[in-house]
Amino acid sequence: MSEKKGFFGEFKEFISRGNVMDMAVGIIIGGAFTAIVSSLVEDIISPVIGMICGGIDFSAMAITVGSAELLIGKFIMAIINFLLVALVLFCIIRAMNKLKKKEEEAPAEEPAPDEQTVLLTEIRDLLKK
Repeated sequence: MSEKKGFFGEFKEFISRGNVMDMAVGIIIGGAFTAIVSSLVEDIISPVIGMICGGIDFSAMAITVGSAELLIGKFIMAIINFLLVALVLFCIIRAMNKLKKKEEEAPAEEPAPDEQTVLLTEIRDLLKK
């Protein structure tokens, strides 16, 4: 039975697939996480680095070539922010991987033997005596 699906039927099938929904959730959470990490870098880490470097602010640096103004400082700040965001993400992922590894390395407890096994072990030990 070959049933033709219309455009909206195909779209509904596509959008209701699990992997598409998982991807959408991942993108939304990734965007929220990016805002958190960017705020950490711009509002906390960058000012501390600025204090350490003597208050240097690269964002005001510019070169004028003819009538064009090249905002080199903003580009340098974008590179610094990128590197700081990458460093923070690296540290977070590294810490999460270490926690995950510790959980995997933790030996699983042996399950307690059932009553029948305990009883047979006791009988065996009594017979040995």
